[in-house]
Amino acid sequence: MATVAYAAPTCQPAFVPTLPKTGGSRELPPPPPSLTLKKIAVGHGIQNYTCVDTSSSPKADGAVAILYDVTKFAPGTPKTGIPQALWDKIPSALLLKPLPLNKLAGSKYGASSTKPFPKEEDLKLLGFPVAEFLGHHYFDINSTPMFDLNRVGLKASVIKLDGVDAPANADKGPLKTGAVAWLQLGESGKGLSNGLTHVYRVITAGGVGQKCDVAGAGVHSVPYTTFYWFF
Repeated sequence: MATVAYAAPTCQPAFVPTLPKTGGSRELPPPPPSLTLKKIAVGHGIQNYTCVDTSSSPKADGAVAILYDVTKFAPGTPKTGIPQALWDKIPSALLLKPLPLNKLAGSKYGASSTKPFPKEEDLKLLGFPVAEFLGHHYFDINSTPMFDLNRVGLKASVIKLDGVDAPANADKGPLKTGAVAWLQLGESGKGLSNGLTHVYRVITAGGVGQKCDVAGAGVHSVPYTTFYWFF
């Protein structure tokens, strides 16, 4: 009786999305090989700036944003990935939606300083899959950038490690001020993180501060959207 040999099934390595590049003369350093991609989020919120007077330059003064989970939609992901062209349009498309923040009275784009975040809701963007609510981005009382991915129990307290300018053709935002830089952020060492050590801000839209002679003295806010990659 003849025997039949069966080939052992081969295990395909898990798909891992590739961090995007600006295409400029210098790129952000890649994440260390030992790190694992935990989540990709799209963020929608505001960058805050302070002008001492109308002749000064705007000084960055924190940010507030809602984060939505788009990990499974990354191009190339088996079964759930969306086309690259559609993926790249998400920040600009999202920037057209109203800000998902509790509004500051008397301000066009500012958010409440005491309760900026409204009820948690998933993101429904016309022409795109529904993205589940993931968490919040804010600066703590010590002006440290924080990412609280409370839906999955992850948190990052970070400092800036590196940055590169957004591409020249990036969406300049509703105020036409420009797209904020792409950033590499690393663990702050303050013992506030949980499960995350690195965050990348890529494919930005809007967020650059207005000139102080336009915005006037005081605090002003500028809408922005971006992808955040969490490791």
